[in-house]
Parts: sequence; C-alpha cells; structure tokens
Amino acid sequence: MNVIPTDILGAEASPGLADDPAARLLLTGFEASPQAQLIIFPLENAVLRANEAACRFFGLTRAELLTTRVSDLYPDSFGELHVASEAAMVKGHTISRDLVAKAAEDAPKSVEHEFVACGTGRGAVLILKIHDLDAMQRRAVDNEANVTIRRGLEEWRKAERIFREIEQRNQLILSAAGEGIYGVDDNGITTFVNPAAERMLGWTAEELIGRKIHDVVHSKHADGSHYPVECCPIYNAFRECVVTCVDDEVFWRKDGKPLWIEYTSTPLMQDGRSIGAVVIFRDISERKSNEDKLMKALDENAALRERLEKENAYLQEEILTHSNHHEILGTSAGTMRIIRQIDVVAPTDANVLITGESGTGKELVAVAIHKASARKNRPLIRVNCAAIPRELFESEFFGHVKGAFSGALRDRVGRFELADGGTLFLDEVGEIPIDLQSKLLRVLQEGYFERVGEEHTRGVDVRIIAATNRDLEKEVLAGRFREDLFFRLNVFPIECQPLRKRPEDIATLAQNFLSVSCRRMNISEPRMTRADMEALQRYNWPGNARELQNVMERAAILSTRGKLQLNLPGRTDTPKEVRAPAKAATSVDEDRILTAQELDELERSNLERALMASQGRVSGAGGAAERLQINPQTLYSKLRKLQLKI
Repeated sequence: MNVIPTDILGAEASPGLADDPAARLLLTGFEASPQAQLIIFPLENAVLRANEAACRFFGLTRAELLTTRVSDLYPDSFGELHVASEAAMVKGHTISRDLVAKAAEDAPKSVEHEFVACGTGRGAVLILKIHDLDAMQRRAVDNEANVTIRRGLEEWRKAERIFREIEQRNQLILSAAGEGIYGVDDNGITTFVNPAAERMLGWTAEELIGRKIHDVVHSKHADGSHYPVECCPIYNAFRECVVTCVDDEVFWRKDGKPLWIEYTSTPLMQDGRSIGAVVIFRDISERKSNEDKLMKALDENAALRERLEKENAYLQEEILTHSNHHEILGTSAGTMRIIRQIDVVAPTDANVLITGESGTGKELVAVAIHKASARKNRPLIRVNCAAIPRELFESEFFGHVKGAFSGALRDRVGRFELADGGTLFLDEVGEIPIDLQSKLLRVLQEGYFERVGEEHTRGVDVRIIAATNRDLEKEVLAGRFREDLFFRLNVFPIECQPLRKRPEDIATLAQNFLSVSCRRMNISEPRMTRADMEALQRYNWPGNARELQNVMERAAILSTRGKLQLNLPGRTDTPKEVRAPAKAATSVDEDRILTAQELDELERSNLERALMASQGRVSGAGGAAERLQINPQTLYSKLRKLQLKI
C-alpha cells in the first residue's frame, strides 16, 4: 500500500516539524504567495495542501479543495494532466500551457502550469504553480518601459529620429508614385496631396489641402450635370467603411478640362471607426480615346455589315428570281414530283429522308427544302456521316469540353449546337455504326444532349434532313440500322430517281453544266448538236448527274472551233425503260446546228401551241404546264423571258 509522504505537509500533518523554523518559514511563504499553488500526490490523485490564492482561482474553500481529486479540477484535460505529472516525476520539473482548469468565473483565462517534483519515483509529491500569463506580459511591458525610461533622453531622441526618417521615407514614396494620391478626413476635407496628383489636376497641394476636394475636382459628371456629394463613391469609403473602385469617371482640372480617371477609395480606420479615406487615381485619357475610336470603328463596321447584308439579301433574291424552282433543273415527271414534294414538306418541321443513287442530287433537294422553309435565315449544317471516325462521332455531333479526352485542347461546339434553329443535313446516314445510333435517336426524340465531358444538358431546336444511297429497310431487317431511328427519320420520304429513268432532263442538265463550266473556265461556249443530245440520252449514266457534269466539263475543255467534243465512256447500252426522245416539230435539218435565236423561236412556237390547246390556262388540270409536263412557275418564267402574253 502506498503511503502519502508527510515530511512536507507542515505542522498539521507532521507535528514534529512545528518547531523547525525553516519549515514554518516555507509554509508561511506558501500560504502568503499571490500565485495559486497546490501540493498534490499524483499516485493517489489527491490535493495535500492549497494556498488562499488557489482557493480563489478554483472558487472553492480550502476544505473543498483538500477533498477534491486533482483530476476533477481538470475534467477536460485529464490526459494532459497525466502527461505533465509523469514528466515532472521523471525530469523533476515541467511546464504546460495545455491544461484547462475548472476555475472560478473571474479567474485568469490564460494561464501556465508549472510542476516541481519533491522526491523521486512513484512516491514523489508535486508542487503545482499556476502563473497568470496576462499578468506576466504586463510585467514584461512595464519592465521594458522602465528600462526605456532609465535609458534617458538620448533614447527618446533616437526614437524621434527613427520616426522622422520613416515619415521622410513615406513622403519620398508618395512623391515617387506615378498615380495621383490624396487623402480626406471624415468630413471630406483634403489632408494631403502627392506631386503626381498636382501634375494631373493642375492644382497645388496648398490650394487643395483644407478644402472639400469634391467641390473642387469632382462636382460635375462628364456631361456637365451636377454630381451631388452624397452620391460620391469616394465618400462612401469612409461613410460605409468599404473599398470603392470606379473605372470610368472624370475629375476636373484647374483649367476646366475633364480628366478621365479610374480610382480606388480606401477607408482609414482607427479604433474601429473610420477617420477618412485615401484615394489613388490614374489618368486613363489615352485609353478612353482609344476605346472611343474602337467603338466608332465598330459602329462603322456594323453599318457596313448591315449594308452588305442587305446587298447580299438583294443579290440572293435576284439570283432566286432568275433561277429555276429551288435551283432544280428538269421537266421530267420524276423531277416535277420532287418539286411538288418540296413545296409540301418545306413549310413544316417534319424530318425528311432522301433516298437515291449517288449523284442524283440528294443534297440539292435538302438545300431546296431548307431554303423554302421558315428556317431559311438560320444555318444549314452539312454532316458527311461516312467521313466521321468512329471514336469522334460524339464529339463531332455534340461537341466536347477541354480535357474531355486526349487531344481535347479546347472547348468545341458540335454540329447539333451549330444547327440550333436551323437544319441539320445528315448525308450518308446509313453509315452511322449501329451502337452509336441510339445517341442520335435520343437527341431526335428529346431535343437535349450533353457535350462530351460535360454534365450540363443543352436543348436544341433542329430540323433533320437525312440522305442515303442504301435501302434502309433492308438494313433494318439485316440488323445494321435501328428500326426506331428509321421511323424517326422517314417521316417524309423523297426518292431521287437515277438519270437513266428521266432522259427528258438530260438535255436541260447538259446545257446548264456546259454553260457553268465555260463561265468558270472563261472559254467560249460550244454549241450542242442534235446528235450530241441523242448520244447523251443513249448513255446509261451510272454516275447520274454528277457523271454528266464531269462529262460536260471535259467536253468544254476538249472543244475546238466552237464544236463540242463529247468523250463518253465505252458503255452505250440503253436501259429498256429509256425511250428515245420525240423529235422536235421543226422543218430544219437535224444535222444542222441551231442558233440561239432559232432555239428561242422553236420554244416560242411550242409554248404558243400549248397555250392555244389549253385556251390560255397555265396551271391546273388541262393547263399548258400539265401538257408540257413542267412546273407552272417554270412555265411562267419562260413566258416572261420570251415576252409571251397569256
């Protein structure tokens, strides 16, 4: 069993020491100390003795302290108490600022605990001294003040020189600053002005200090209207204790000229209250002048752009006025059917699926639908689905954000977003891999998508026109094309017939391709003979109109002395469905080349006969357009061109 040592407990615990003068002196000093002290026995967690200062610190009587366990005096710091006690018993002495005592309400809050061991080992008794850190700090400050006072007048003079040097350095800094700087008190009275501010404003510091600077340099707006002081942002700095920045205002110089400036007004604080503000301002007159020049240039550019847009719109209107319906040439039944389908579907927002062999003009039909729709003023975005790498499909269609994948060095807008409000033409739509078709279907169904690498959902309003040379119904049956995507695209199907099924269009297309090629190459246009026409109509045209265009361009290049040199491939088989064109009703020799005037007269007489047969009616059942198998609008254009009256 452990026994509490009694050799240091005093006369009450050890009567044998009562006659020891040294022991009595120590106990008297222990009791009289203004510093809170305890004698504790860590092994038993007991308080053996407490002085009066300790009773006041803990807010307990001496009897209460002696019956309280040490750990109960530090309920929130038991671990720290144990560590400090163990350290003192091992080393003989330790200091801790981590202990939090259960002290009286008026006890010092910032304290330090000092442990001194009496004895060694587990039977050691500890003297615990509690130091008031705030009192120690005050004593240190008082001691420094006493030392300074004792050093005498020379030290005060040295301090004065230091302060004077600091003030001089501050004045040098203010003088060297390129920005204008001035200060005001909490009444707006100017307290100092640096040289840069004097140079910019034209006022001297003597003229401004002691005056309300707002009334001198800031009383008017740039337009000359009154600037009330209560609205001045500079004053708000010390009124509302906030830093205020303004980048476009004027100060007024002494000569009455405005000075465009940007400034920052910062409040000066003392003891929690504002005592004024410091204003730093910069001359931005050159920047303002450059901005005005830029705005003027932008206005001029905007006016020029508007004029060019109007001119372009006029020219486009002129082009459309002098071109065939939807720029689609031909008078065959197949061509007329396509034109009627364009007229029906263009005003709607229905999705269109254009089918047909390569070179039959699917893209031309898509452009015609877009130009005849309400979306004609918005973009038509073309996408060749066969040319998009599989791994870039999503990025190409929906865009991506920077860092979405390797090589994504910046944000990119996808084709759907570019076509918002307009039309998206998906050429060769049958080439889209089936596992990527579902992503396209979702956008068509919901009208929403996300860029690659981005969680933000974007909405689009896009009309879809798709084209393919494949039989998508067979592709669906073969499992290479989604049926639901096919139904979504095939709302309004348009079939472009191959050129071999509409030989009536060959002459018109050939003449047009020849004229365009000659104008582009700046060569004289050769004349086409009836024999040339028959040769073109006998050919099978596996490449359709695109092949015809290439043949006519090559013929224009090879032509000599105004004679066309056709160079058709060696395939002259004529399909069964191709009929030889009816011979024109003319008395001229078929081998003779007709002049442009003779062609006009031939067409004029043919149109007159059609009008006579239809009793002057152009459109409708039995009208001239129906008899000629051409679009009524095309016939009206021809009548105006030939100046024929209806």
